[in-house]
Amino acid sequence: MSDALDLFLELASVPSPSGEERAVADRVIRYLHDCGLDADEDDAGARVGSTAGNVFARLEPTVPGEPVFLCAHFDTVPPTDAVEPVVDDGVVRNARPTILGSDNKAAIAVMLEATRRVLSENRRHAGLELVFTPKEEVGLLGAYAFDHTRLAARTGYVYDKAAAIGEVILGAPSAQQLDITFHGRAAHAGMYPEEGRSAIAAAARAISEMRLGRIDDETTANVGQIRGGTAANIVPEWCSVVAEARSHDDRKLAELVQEMQDAVTFAAGIAECQVETKMTRSYRAYRFKRGDLAIRLAAEALERCGFEPTYGLSGGAADANVFNERGLQCVNLANGMAEIHTPDEHIAVADLEAMVDVTLALVDAAASSTNGAAKPSVHQGK
Repeated sequence: MSDALDLFLELASVPSPSGEERAVADRVIRYLHDCGLDADEDDAGARVGSTAGNVFARLEPTVPGEPVFLCAHFDTVPPTDAVEPVVDDGVVRNARPTILGSDNKAAIAVMLEATRRVLSENRRHAGLELVFTPKEEVGLLGAYAFDHTRLAARTGYVYDKAAAIGEVILGAPSAQQLDITFHGRAAHAGMYPEEGRSAIAAAARAISEMRLGRIDDETTANVGQIRGGTAANIVPEWCSVVAEARSHDDRKLAELVQEMQDAVTFAAGIAECQVETKMTRSYRAYRFKRGDLAIRLAAEALERCGFEPTYGLSGGAADANVFNERGLQCVNLANGMAEIHTPDEHIAVADLEAMVDVTLALVDAAASSTNGAAKPSVHQGK
């Protein structure tokens, strides 16, 4: 087995749902120390509610060029069974009916193995920095808590797109979450129902008035959680709803969120209920141009490794959203993982090994760059 595969199998077998990343973080730190690197961990764990903080390491440049940073996250969505990774006909799967954790442990394994080879092979590089974050799956919390001013590099990459190697993500959406609570009036549902005011009925009316699903090519909306009531024979006096909207266009996002809020206000009025809405900006959109340095370096690396670059937009967020919001250039690259967040999640061994080569090619391309420091042209939304 290859070194990248060995490391991935080891990491995948260790559960690390959001907030419980300690064991995986410790393994990453040991690996970096074994490579002779000083790896430090910040205090983000305590601030975001995790057992681990952000782990950071730096390789000082050996030649002029464009320094780069690589980022991957420790956490996975919660597994519902043990994780027992097995290799079946060249593909890594979980022998148990739950996630594999290739999101994002495949990226961790690849980045660490590529770093080891840069050092062991004395490869020329213009500076390489590594960031590993907790609690990405629940709101990019580790990345938001990381002090990005520690980075010397202005150009970075995450491997957090479930698609064939070669896809380069040019943009990701903004998202806004709505936490809505309806307050009605309790009453006995069999004896005095007319005296009650159903908070659940108000929530149902609001949801029925919302446009949900895919709104257009850039915009989506969803109601993901609803809770309420105390018993079947009591008119429910409360009901809470969690909804979200996403768009690559901030104007469209604002209009859709206002539309959802109008549906909530209307439904509360019809049902004679009170309502509270808390709106939270989850993350901001970004968009690259194909001529941007970070995109050109990625395309060059992919082509060197025999992959034809393709370009697309993502409907989801990654730690890249955070770094781009902070003025850096951070590109999300597909790494071959498939069916993530499901019991059918898998990744080909060949893709693990190929992404090590792509990473080394990125380092080589950056070392050959004569552009100097990257000047981000990434813009927020549209």
